[in-house]
Amino acid sequence: MNIDIICPLYNAEKYIKKLDDSIKKQKKVDINKIRYILTRGKDNTEQILKEQNAIYKVIEPQEFSHSLTREKEAFESDADILVFITQDIIIKDEMWLYHLVKDIENEKCDAAYSRQLCDNNSIEKYTRELNYPKESFYKTKKDIDKLQLKTFFFSDAASAIKRDTFIKLNGYDGKKLPINEDMYIAYKLIMNGYTIKYCADSKVIHSHEFTFKQQYDRYYITGKFFKQNDYLNEYKVNDSGFSMAKYILKRAIQEKNLNAIIRFLPNMSARLIGMKVGKITYK
Repeated sequence: MNIDIICPLYNAEKYIKKLDDSIKKQKKVDINKIRYILTRGKDNTEQILKEQNAIYKVIEPQEFSHSLTREKEAFESDADILVFITQDIIIKDEMWLYHLVKDIENEKCDAAYSRQLCDNNSIEKYTRELNYPKESFYKTKKDIDKLQLKTFFFSDAASAIKRDTFIKLNGYDGKKLPINEDMYIAYKLIMNGYTIKYCADSKVIHSHEFTFKQQYDRYYITGKFFKQNDYLNEYKVNDSGFSMAKYILKRAIQEKNLNAIIRFLPNMSARLIGMKVGKITYK
């Protein structure tokens, strides 16, 4: 099966050469196209894309949408498998892509997502541990009672889906989603009887160091998403957040991570308040 890799870009000059080179080094896969969508910015990304002989298109900032930009590119693809990535992942393993798509090719699943590792000692280190464990597993509709909201956890920082399945499900339904477009499609996959695989052997590094304001803004938008798609609230959203908070605090104390312990309360407060305000203010 051949593969199209779809990657939105914005002010990506510090990422794009290493990212593009690492994709081109992938082994045992048939890459049809690497499709970059560059939102016009103020840095040197476009010049680097030209130097890389990359396939890309440029859109204006007002045209960008987390869901619609990806959907449009996916609908134009003629590949067998769509792989969605973000500009800030670091790929060090030349077998990353093979491990991500192999069970789609073997018809054991219809979509898959990579393990994400954090390379800093922040709170995000522990969220990555919880969300991306060491062992691979499959998720189907039968797992909803046990996993609740985590059944639909799926990250297009590094994920793959059969193009025919994406088309059959009508992608993101033409919706301009503010965030969590990956959870939106995962819900549709699961509820329509498809299988998602978490691929622990397909690894990328994906780290951030958000300020409290950035964390608030992120969860404010997430709150809007959950209000917009309120059917997801049936799956113990609050319990999922509380379980994560407990895990983070426990692991930070175990490792005597003073920085994470100090930042824990304001970080969790920014998430909680942002989520609640986002839900309240959504219209």
